[in-house]
Amino acid sequence: MQKFAEAVTMVQNKTLLAELQPGDLIEFPRGAYSHWGVYIGNEMVSHLAGEEDDGINAKMRPEYMFTISGVRFNKAKVCLQNFWDIVEDCLAKKNNGRDGHWTPLPREKIISNATSRLGEVGYSLIHSNCEHFAKWCRYGIAKSDQVDNVLTGVAVGVAGAITAGLVYAFAKYAGSSENDEEENKRKERQSY
Repeated sequence: MQKFAEAVTMVQNKTLLAELQPGDLIEFPRGAYSHWGVYIGNEMVSHLAGEEDDGINAKMRPEYMFTISGVRFNKAKVCLQNFWDIVEDCLAKKNNGRDGHWTPLPREKIISNATSRLGEVGYSLIHSNCEHFAKWCRYGIAKSDQVDNVLTGVAVGVAGAITAGLVYAFAKYAGSSENDEEENKRKERQSY
């Protein structure tokens, strides 16, 4: 069964590769996250790839999440690599999904952006990851929907926890006020 799944994935990736146009964004789903690159042509992809574990299946370390005083970590660099070396066993897909919201740059500018930073080193999960790079190349806007979705989820979770805490505190305070009033009335009756 696994061999069949691998064969189907291979056929689908070959079909995708035949349909890609230079300047298209490629998403490589990796389970919990996706790796991103820009198709240059001739099976070549420009992407921000890590030097250790190649940034695609990287072991995420906390120090890669943020920059310190604007300095990015030397975890990854922009490189050109063959599609087949990046795709591994995942089912890649063309993802120009922001085209409806943002205007793609002319194809020549996308390719120029994707190749102008070759060899540039630096990485931040939140501010400068492979998706930021790919979208900057295509749209001129460095944005990561993956990061935004996670941060939104965290913000909603924190807001929910704060709200629950306030409701609990209010209920406890309101309940203790009612108990205090009852206790005071009981003491007044006893004193007569």
